[in-house]
Amino acid sequence: MDSLAPTLTPERAAADPSPPAAPVANKSPYPPPAERPTQQGPDGIRFDFNNGARVALPPRTEGKWRVRLRDLDTGNILFQSENQGAYVSSSKRYYVRIGIEVWALNDAGAATEVLSHDYNAAGQDVLIQLPVGTVGDTMGWFPYVARFAAVRHARVICAMSGLIIPLLRDAYPHIRFVTHEEVIEQKIAEQAYATYAVGLFFTDRDNVHQPTDFRHVGLHRTAAYILGVDPAEEPPRLHLEDETWPIAEPYVCIAVQSSTQCKYWNNPRGWHDVIAAIKARGFRVICIDQKPVHGGGIVWNHIPHGAEDETGDRPLAERARWLRHAAFFVGLSSGLSWLAWAAGAPVVMISGFTHPTNEFATPYRVINWHACNSCWNDPRELFDHKDFLWCPRHANTPRQFECTRLITAQQVIDAISRVPEFAALSDTPPGASPARSMSQ
Repeated sequence: MDSLAPTLTPERAAADPSPPAAPVANKSPYPPPAERPTQQGPDGIRFDFNNGARVALPPRTEGKWRVRLRDLDTGNILFQSENQGAYVSSSKRYYVRIGIEVWALNDAGAATEVLSHDYNAAGQDVLIQLPVGTVGDTMGWFPYVARFAAVRHARVICAMSGLIIPLLRDAYPHIRFVTHEEVIEQKIAEQAYATYAVGLFFTDRDNVHQPTDFRHVGLHRTAAYILGVDPAEEPPRLHLEDETWPIAEPYVCIAVQSSTQCKYWNNPRGWHDVIAAIKARGFRVICIDQKPVHGGGIVWNHIPHGAEDETGDRPLAERARWLRHAAFFVGLSSGLSWLAWAAGAPVVMISGFTHPTNEFATPYRVINWHACNSCWNDPRELFDHKDFLWCPRHANTPRQFECTRLITAQQVIDAISRVPEFAALSDTPPGASPARSMSQ
């Protein structure tokens, strides 16, 4: 049986049939659900599916309530109890099609059905929340939000970073985009029929927030499992106000910075040799990172020699415009690789700390299987966001960061040579661009 949140005592229910206050903990990355269930049932019963199925039963002075939660797809009864007034909440916070049944029992034990409601999001307001601060995660997760709206015929409200909304809003007019602040200001949670939070839940051993560990299914596909839709991957559609070419000459975009050192390409000559090979073919090399220098402690990473500096605090739409017309993109397992995928650029991805299943499929993925690899996707290794030099298996040894340090420049150049646009330049007439057409 599904474990349930604590049932209120009759005395508490009589005073306030609302959920008990949550214990003080680390601040949630998502706005909270409504304090009490949002849907009005008969006889003062309230229910909804905001972060799980929730039922608030008002106090009874005579007789009892019988409440049952049932998984409509498996037929399993998840919970059943009799009480004189209580608050009931399922333990699972991800998508489960639950049926809620409530009976009124008289003192003789005879039961009268009062409420029978099967989850159905069609035509209902469903709030799907994505954490802010991560471009790549949002690019990977959002297509499953759109798929949920299409499959469930729901009025989806998607909460995400306001910096990303302009890229998606006009491409998905049937979805309402809001910031986390607007969820609170507009009291959106108080009208929602259901709420789901998509994220990476590192310590969710009981699978409360996700049906399967994200490290098993891939960073982007975990959203599909949380939302109960087909996990087949697809890039999001991007809407760009400016679709013009940034420069006339053929060019390649690169991004070398990331949020932690294990994501970097730690081969000391890697970028130098790759950039030289790309430029020798006749391409300009444009670095579109946010920061030209990034790091922590005594380790700092600089924009590589030979790349043109287009870094800075610029709108994501500008970076997407550069990517839209680039011959290809060379980057890491980080946000701009996901943005390049969404923009339609061929992506040469250099990564060793993640397993290839962690990201979108690309025929130009570069990994050295002879080195230590894939620690990110090992549930035994808990990622430390505060440790910029995180290397769980070989920290402070000569093998630290060997997952990318042992990826050679030649291995990356060989992957680049398979990109059709790279080979095409030698056959391009002077003045013409070999980069992808707008239809690609």
